Amino acid sequence: MTVSNHVRILDNNGQPYTYRVKGQRSWSLPPSPVFNRHVFAAAHVVTDPRKMRDPSHDIAIDWEATLEYRRYLMSLGFGVAEAMDTAQRGMGLDWPTSLELIQRSVEQAKDFPGIAVASGAGTDHLSDFSALTLQDVIDAYEQQISAIEACGGRIILMASRALAAIAKGPDDYIRVYDTVLRQVREPVIIHWLGDMFDPALRGYWGSEHIHNAMEICLSVIQRHQAKIDGIKISLLDKEREIEMRRQLPATVKMYTGDDFNYPELIAGDAQGYSHALLGILDAIAPAAAGALHALAQGDRQQYQQILTPTLPLARHIFARPTQYYKAGIVFLAWLNGHQHHFTLLGGMESARSLTHYSELFRLADEAGLLNDIDVATERMSLLAKLQGI
Repeated sequence: MTVSNHVRILDNNGQPYTYRVKGQRSWSLPPSPVFNRHVFAAAHVVTDPRKMRDPSHDIAIDWEATLEYRRYLMSLGFGVAEAMDTAQRGMGLDWPTSLELIQRSVEQAKDFPGIAVASGAGTDHLSDFSALTLQDVIDAYEQQISAIEACGGRIILMASRALAAIAKGPDDYIRVYDTVLRQVREPVIIHWLGDMFDPALRGYWGSEHIHNAMEICLSVIQRHQAKIDGIKISLLDKEREIEMRRQLPATVKMYTGDDFNYPELIAGDAQGYSHALLGILDAIAPAAAGALHALAQGDRQQYQQILTPTLPLARHIFARPTQYYKAGIVFLAWLNGHQHHFTLLGGMESARSLTHYSELFRLADEAGLLNDIDVATERMSLLAKLQGI
């Protein structure tokens, strides 16, 4: 029995109203989920607000809570995409702390046979682009790749802000990726992040026209397919993803990064399907595990029944400005008792409004994603009261 199943929150016009929490879940989580897709959840980090004096500069991590959350994801059958933008990589989380996070996460995975950790290798330790050369970008990639490989990690080749800043056209991208891919030990996942997630990546692959950019990217993949496990694209455009998926070499996987259309893209069609490397999986992990298990059993109806109700929540969390979706991910983790506070690196919890969080609370309830109504309602009410409701 809940303490109260009513909470005062804001409607979409910013007006207070009393919401009645449903707390209903129409699905159950199997004890040992089995998937027939390769699935990575991009995991957030838990900050330690007791150690932050200057939120804009201090990188204070609650390591125990951060690693426990990864163990939770792994226990549900998910691989972990480590040190990605979900963890505020390059937006609060620097490279030295990212490497420590990767090392610790790889160690945790040893307790979960068959669970993979794929980690972001980029160039984010480069900060001054004024005199940067392409060789500097290559060297930066190689430095991070070498460090991740040394601790036994798999590579996600992240998009480079530095490369986007200095590249004069497609040939510069080709030179960098050709050089880097020739040197990796094991097949990597290429990460194409759209500018809705990071405005600094506008015009990636040397063109602002998506079709032209895709052709350049595909040419790199064709030349180096033996060194590429797959590509993850985050363009929030399902037609573009399907178009590219159908042109990939047979050995190269498409990992959807489309947090707006993932149920359809993962289910696929007669010509193929996408695997997944998604930030939203952090927030909807139990529902996603149940749905993916149903899909692996051939029960597409149950898959859709579980996963489709999570779409309004995902589209709300990733609404523009999309790069602030991290606040919603952490808010839901706090509501569900995975951490004791609602604080992000850089004070990013302030990036969304109480109106946004109120609607997020309602949509999470509609999707059956509030684990404990007592805890979630108490915390939502506390946040509302702190902001004058």
